[in-house]
Amino acid sequence: MKYPGLLLRMALIVCSLGSLRAAETAPAKKAPNPSFAQITDVAGLPRVLLLGDSISIGYTLPTRARLAGKANVHRPAENCSDSGKGVRTIDKWLGTGKWDVIHFNFGLHDVKYLDEKGALVSPEKGKQVASVAEYEKNLRALVASLKKTGAKLIFATTTPVPAGSAGRVEHSEIPYNVAAIRVMKENGVAVDDLHRFVAARQDRIQLPKNVHFTKDGSEQLADTVVASIGPLLPKKVK
Repeated sequence: MKYPGLLLRMALIVCSLGSLRAAETAPAKKAPNPSFAQITDVAGLPRVLLLGDSISIGYTLPTRARLAGKANVHRPAENCSDSGKGVRTIDKWLGTGKWDVIHFNFGLHDVKYLDEKGALVSPEKGKQVASVAEYEKNLRALVASLKKTGAKLIFATTTPVPAGSAGRVEHSEIPYNVAAIRVMKENGVAVDDLHRFVAARQDRIQLPKNVHFTKDGSEQLADTVVASIGPLLPKKVK
């Protein structure tokens, strides 16, 4: 009669050891990006919305810090990715609140090449996310949606694609920026020329063979973003 109890205890021990091993080998959960933390508005301050990909994620916190006491700076809790996703998701990002200034960018994800599994690949092995014509069409749709908010709009030009960047071709952002600036001029949207800013100091603030920036680079981008937003902030919030 002792054997069934012994077998049960051994089975429980084996299960416990298996659980411990699974816990040890399971990948650690990635900490949430602090840039995605949603903020509580300070009453009486204008509301600013930042829209964009990982480049904008990099300058979100320093932009928020620089505008502390001057504006409530929000952003979606995600990478806004390409212009097509922007068209599909813009209503969700805008929500129902009133925006005073919206600073936005799409581009780096439009120029990239992906394979059938969605992985970055060289041009000959994949398909570009959006052609210049598709990008321009998407931007026109996005601007139309953004103008309905009544907010002051600022488009940030797409930052440079360096040689050797995975899934992208050097300088491929240039014709996209040309199209974007055309759309913004036709619609009276202000332009924050981040591309020009970066090009003048690219070797000092951008990572090699990478579209992303050093910490100092993101801080410097925040300076230019704040400089573009500041003059458009209302003196009094209604």
